[in-house]
Amino acid sequence: MAEKVTLVVFSGEMDKAMAAFNIAIGATSMGMEVSMFFTFWGLNIIKKNEGSIKSRGMMRKMLNFMNRGGSHRLPLSRFHMLGLGKWMMSKLMRDARFPSVDELIATAKEAGVKFIACTNTMGVMGLSKEAFIPEVDSFGGVAAYLAEAKDGRVNLFV
Repeated sequence: MAEKVTLVVFSGEMDKAMAAFNIAIGATSMGMEVSMFFTFWGLNIIKKNEGSIKSRGMMRKMLNFMNRGGSHRLPLSRFHMLGLGKWMMSKLMRDARFPSVDELIATAKEAGVKFIACTNTMGVMGLSKEAFIPEVDSFGGVAAYLAEAKDGRVNLFV
């Protein structure tokens, strides 16, 4: 039986997302079974880039307007500078042939990484399953994460 790795992806920042996917891809290349549990701002990574997010209630509509999400909208954790820092970092990464977040998502899926979206946070933020990319394997709460993590050899919080 393969060793398990679980990652709680809590941050919706580009550099932290890239680190989480690099760890996930590295673990699968070592023969490990990997699941990524996206919660709170980490859900932004797996939201669709196009279309609008439909939600009920004025506060949820405002939150989803201000927090659109999607891999193309992720800020940097430091030196974002109204998008200039992200633009510079993206250019440096392209020059170094470092994969984008979208490429890392695709590579992780091809490698067999399981994506789980947190239904508890989805409920608070007024998000439906339709707001997410098709690569998401399942939707579940903390029990879904714990079911994966209880047998995990490595459990990380990003």
